[in-house]
Amino acid sequence: MLVIIGTDEYGEKDVLAIMDGFRENADSWRNLLKGLQKRGLTVPPDLATGDGALGFWTELRDVFPTTREQRCWVHKTANVLGAMPKSLHEKAKSDLQDICLLGHVNMPCQVIDGRNQEGGQRGI
Repeated sequence: MLVIIGTDEYGEKDVLAIMDGFRENADSWRNLLKGLQKRGLTVPPDLATGDGALGFWTELRDVFPTTREQRCWVHKTANVLGAMPKSLHEKAKSDLQDICLLGHVNMPCQVIDGRNQEGGQRGI
């Protein structure tokens, strides 16, 4: 199942597209993204956040070349922890949260949250 969720300037989320497809399949993602265009998405999204599905990123770059990309920190953390011995998970997760919360303007944890109109930082 492929899903695209959009967020407006107030942090409100809506499902924009959903369809059967293969996660790593570029053609599936292309069909979904092109479907958004056909239904009226004429302005490219400012930012796309997703997991490591290679097909999505490949087609996003083709369909919406100006859209900035951001890897989901939850998925990134899970991938890192999955490659480590369990005895190191607690320390590694803490270190990854520290990296995420550095406070740099371009760090992915700087978010606008629907419950916090001022914006804020979200942990992993």
